[in-house]
Amino acid sequence: MKSLSTLMLATAFMALAGPAYAHSEAGLAGGFLSGLMHPVFGWDHVAAMVAVGLWGAFLGSPSIWLLPIVFPLVMAMGGALGVLGVPLPAVETGIALSALVLGAMVALAVRPPIVVAAVIVGAFAIFHGHAHGTELPHSANALTYSIGFVLSTGLLHLSGILFGLLIRIPGGKLAVQTGGGLIALSGVGFLTGML
Repeated sequence: MKSLSTLMLATAFMALAGPAYAHSEAGLAGGFLSGLMHPVFGWDHVAAMVAVGLWGAFLGSPSIWLLPIVFPLVMAMGGALGVLGVPLPAVETGIALSALVLGAMVALAVRPPIVVAAVIVGAFAIFHGHAHGTELPHSANALTYSIGFVLSTGLLHLSGILFGLLIRIPGGKLAVQTGGGLIALSGVGFLTGML
């Protein structure tokens, strides 16, 4: 019951939150702190990162640790492509689809082979990394910014994992699948421009 109350409170806070501008250069200019804060100011990034952790926890071992490792590694490669100016079509659409697809995987209890799950997560990581590599503030130290960014992403994955561990208690599977459904709905909102 306490977990359900916490989920409802978190959902209420999310509904009351103001707009986030993750894909703009507004905010902190600098290195580590700027990179650390950037992911948490973009709901599209938050939704996808939490979904990666949720799906990993839902799938169990070894996905619980493999998916949250694959994402930042591939994201860093996508970030390098963005910094280098390598074009990637439909980046924002790919980011929005990441929340929709990853949330739906949890909501619908999809259990693909681990290689397929890792490829899905990695494909979306390229879009997230590219967007943030392209937007790297000009005054930021790329290395320290990237370290902060990857650390923050890992913490968002961890929050998804912790919520996903509710599957181990009675009624927890429903709560986790509901969380996945809410993330998928947010992906629809990102795609349609409503969020």
